[in-house]
Amino acid sequence: MTDQAQNVPARTIRVAHSPDSDDAFMFYALAKDKFDTGNLRFEHELSDIESLNRRALTGELEVSAVSIHAYAYISDRYALLSSGSSMGDKYGPRLVSKKKMGRGDLKGKTVAVPGEWTTAYLALKLYEPEAEHVVVPFDEIMGRVTGGDAEVGLIIHEGQLTHESEGLYLIEDLGKWWYEETGLPLPLGGNVVRRDLGEETTREVARLLKASIQYSLDHREEALAYALDYARDLPPELADKFVSMYVNEWTVDYGERGREAVRTLLARGYEAGIIPHKVDVEFVG
Repeated sequence: MTDQAQNVPARTIRVAHSPDSDDAFMFYALAKDKFDTGNLRFEHELSDIESLNRRALTGELEVSAVSIHAYAYISDRYALLSSGSSMGDKYGPRLVSKKKMGRGDLKGKTVAVPGEWTTAYLALKLYEPEAEHVVVPFDEIMGRVTGGDAEVGLIIHEGQLTHESEGLYLIEDLGKWWYEETGLPLPLGGNVVRRDLGEETTREVARLLKASIQYSLDHREEALAYALDYARDLPPELADKFVSMYVNEWTVDYGERGREAVRTLLARGYEAGIIPHKVDVEFVG
């Protein structure tokens, strides 16, 4: 670090993300001070994705993980960081039930969803607009379905890999459906940075987040060992599989197809009347 850099006052950046193995893997190097972050000091907070979506609406945090659906409502205050995406490449949130059902059976059915700001919810409404819904904490959805309190569950996170062991039937993988519809991956989540930090700081945040992701990919074994603490009792081989699903080349950078996927999803949400306005998507980094 140069003498000039040492004289710059430290700036605290609050970073919030969900307590999941993929996010933990992604932020490992920043959380454990694996490299020099200059005059930026990162404070980490953990919260479920729907709570983060709601907090982003008020601009409370400098950097946050959010659902891509939620970005439609915060794009005036936040820009999307080019690194940190969770892309479902022919896979994603899953609709499950206690008895076998098809797409046509969803009309009028009550689906337990993890939040109205989630991308999973947006995908559901694009898939079957006439499905009803009730909001349930994401980690309680499978229990509600197996217990008979909800006819259908929309599951995210590790539940995508464990629902069969709970005796639940797959109605549809919305990531697979989306790919068949568009030929694009389903952009589920991303990281945003608050615009009022200024161009220099937002670009530095983008650089450091990308470096953190690359560090974990380059030091996979140690980063995965850290992430296992957030794997909600998944066996190591399933936790490894889940991390691989959502931390990969898409996470290092959206790329042109990833950027197209974000714009297409939000445009379709607007065209379907789910999102009330067109969304101008801006990437940093």
